[in-house]
Amino acid sequence: MSEKSQLVLLGHYNRLMNERLYAATAKMPEALQREDRGAFFGSVIGTLNHILIGDILWLKRFARHPSGYRTLEPVLAIDDPASLREIRHLDLAELQAVRDRMDQMIVDWCADVQEEDLASPLTYRDFAGRPHCKNLGGLALHLFLHQIHHRGQVTTLLSQAGIDFGDTDLPELIPEEGLALVSGTAPAEGGSGLGSDLA
Repeated sequence: MSEKSQLVLLGHYNRLMNERLYAATAKMPEALQREDRGAFFGSVIGTLNHILIGDILWLKRFARHPSGYRTLEPVLAIDDPASLREIRHLDLAELQAVRDRMDQMIVDWCADVQEEDLASPLTYRDFAGRPHCKNLGGLALHLFLHQIHHRGQVTTLLSQAGIDFGDTDLPELIPEEGLALVSGTAPAEGGSGLGSDLA
């Protein structure tokens, strides 16, 4: 699987997980969503906002890559974050609407980016203003790993509140290949649980 193909897969996985995350969070009382529960960014809402802030920062950097990406032009019109802890949207529905647009932009960019772009460097400044020049493919991978890291914190807070997030397994989106289907080793319908995927 090429690096671009992996990014396309991660883009779709990322959107699916965020859809599930927001659906699960909607089951939590609003006051509990906003309560400081001791996570890196305090509350569920604080953590979801931080994920969004991280995406804005990275997509703005990607948009300035020499290749230029029309799919990322909308992010350049978004105000720069003032803080990594900035709360842009306290209301979950408002935050989800922005999240949905951001995830579609990520999916579109993953389809747009070229393999040779991913092997090229990106020059940017971090949030503290320090200059960097690093491989675009590696930075794109970080975009997804950052989300995964903080989604894990949110799913822990949801679990503590008695809310089951459900499956998080990437193999759910990886197609079966001929050998498994012919040999009869394909999983049962609907079977994508953690145990079966790690067996």
